[in-house]
Amino acid sequence: MKVTFLHHSSFLVELEHTILLFDYFAGDRVNGFCFTGAIPPLDSEKDFYVFASHKHQDHFDMDNLKLAEQYKNVRFVFSKDCKMTRNFLKKHGYPQEITEKITYTAPEKTYEIGTMKVRTLTSTDEGVAFCVQAEGKHIYHAGDLNWWHWEGVGDLINGRMERSFKREMRKIENEHFDLAFVLLDPRQENDAWKGFGYFMRHIDADHVFPMHMWQNYAMIEQYKKRTDNDYFLSRIVTITKENETFDFS
Repeated sequence: MKVTFLHHSSFLVELEHTILLFDYFAGDRVNGFCFTGAIPPLDSEKDFYVFASHKHQDHFDMDNLKLAEQYKNVRFVFSKDCKMTRNFLKKHGYPQEITEKITYTAPEKTYEIGTMKVRTLTSTDEGVAFCVQAEGKHIYHAGDLNWWHWEGVGDLINGRMERSFKREMRKIENEHFDLAFVLLDPRQENDAWKGFGYFMRHIDADHVFPMHMWQNYAMIEQYKKRTDNDYFLSRIVTITKENETFDFS
């Protein structure tokens, strides 16, 4: 099992027969940032699944549909807020048959797509989080499901966000994940650790990748210094740069 951190919240997971690509977007899509993550050459014989948790420009890129020109076994698993009509796709130059390769997912649903089983959670922002089972591996990608806490918005909104996040975590607290991709967003400043820390304490996952760090990878070491729990530390994967690969085989 090989994992490549492309950039931001985008990860490539390569299994023996299956490839999973989460929330990839071209590096120039977000104003003020230059992301350099690039999809490497892949085995065109493998089943290839491309996920988008929601339509925000730092998670979804319609141009990913062009992967169908190169990979015959590609399927697209998009949150339903990314939905595009046949006419819209035709207008942008995509053949009509591309729609047959797209599955639009709603929150709190389970789907069997090709060789995978996909379960969705409700995001605390937009779209969904994904719980994916493929080749005996269980993988969690949060999308924008997080314990968002912002200074100045008031206790009512922050309290509702906390309750919503914890409700979703309770739905998976008895599950085991081989891989988990979890938010650690520096824009939340001193509250950036809330969601990540709660996940670490309550969810069983072998390898936890921080994400959504807006290229501030120093946050990972800052978080590690907040705990002397060796079990926590052994599960957190330290990311230092874009296009970084980790081999768990």
